[in-house]
Amino acid sequence: MEWNHEEPGIGERIARLRARRKLTQEGLAERAGLCVDIVRKLEQGVRRTARLTTLNALARALDVETSVLVGQPNTFEVRSEGEQPSVLALRRAISPVSDLLGDDPDPEDPPGIAALQASLRSTERIRREGRMAEIGALLPQLIRDAKAVARASSGSEAAAAHSVLAEAYQVAATTLTALGKEDAAFTALERARDAAARGDDPHLETVGFSSLAWVLTKQGRLADAERVALRTADRIEPGFRSAPVELALWGILLLRAATAAVRLDRKDTVRELLAMAGAAAARIGTDRLDYATPFGPTNVGVAKVNFLVEMAAGAEALRAARTVPELHTLPPTWRARFHVDRALAFADLHKDDGAVQALLTAERTAPEWMRYHSTSRRLVADLRNRERRRTSPLTELVDRLDLDG
Repeated sequence: MEWNHEEPGIGERIARLRARRKLTQEGLAERAGLCVDIVRKLEQGVRRTARLTTLNALARALDVETSVLVGQPNTFEVRSEGEQPSVLALRRAISPVSDLLGDDPDPEDPPGIAALQASLRSTERIRREGRMAEIGALLPQLIRDAKAVARASSGSEAAAAHSVLAEAYQVAATTLTALGKEDAAFTALERARDAAARGDDPHLETVGFSSLAWVLTKQGRLADAERVALRTADRIEPGFRSAPVELALWGILLLRAATAAVRLDRKDTVRELLAMAGAAAARIGTDRLDYATPFGPTNVGVAKVNFLVEMAAGAEALRAARTVPELHTLPPTWRARFHVDRALAFADLHKDDGAVQALLTAERTAPEWMRYHSTSRRLVADLRNRERRRTSPLTELVDRLDLDG
């Protein structure tokens, strides 16, 4: 895909939307609770970006999603050469040259802690829903905002800002890993660990090691991934009076270790870890969402299906899939991955119609995520090569995923 045309900037988008809403610059500023000078400078192109909290306020005032202001509807699309614009934007946010050169500070005041935390929650939700282009648009600014608040604050406020920054870096790491940029993800995790050490949330170090185990697995460093997950799990092993969040984080680490173990073909270890995670989930009794990661009976059931697929036990995986409780409680990307695992099991059993239907369900659940999920794309390509019909739901899916013919 070529990028020869210049996309309209934030200021131009704001001006167009403001005109459609029949608002003056003063009226938009008042509705957004902002200084009119910010609106004016953005529209004039004097400023080419703004704090994420500012963009959120303008988006609410204009009744659009924040990503509409930022633009880039196809930011992670494959290009003919070079890296995608949003991958570069994330790299720049994680390793900015300004840290070395000491560029002039942003003239806009940093947001308050409450607004910064709200932006983080919104960004995490968008990532869980698989809206990849929006993440590429919003996450770099969130990182810059969190750094600005941390620099401008002291005491408890600075610690809270560093905790937000640590989580934002972790979201960046998982996003970059999903896009096959594990090197940049590793850098993001190093930044996350530094920020967590200066933050006010003692769980963030554990969350960082959990993310690291996943990145190492994606890099093929399976023994390292298993060791990181298990050592961290041993260190935080919960006791009888542990809070549910501590049980959940421990259980997530066990599943991370099992993911590495299954790829090392250590089936007994996988079953042992899965049983321990299942016991933790049963003790919690319900599904939770901590630090953008679900854990509970449902997620353990989904993990079991994934492990059975990895172990080439397709029939057993499909039987297990039918027993997963409360699937609707999981975020869309987790549900979509579950349906992809079902599709893999069907394909292994040469039940291609079942595989196609499962893939279509995954696409309906998280359509944008499907376009970037490498396992899904490979499976669709394999099924396409096995199919003889010229037109079918599968060939239409091939077109939507933009797989080369």
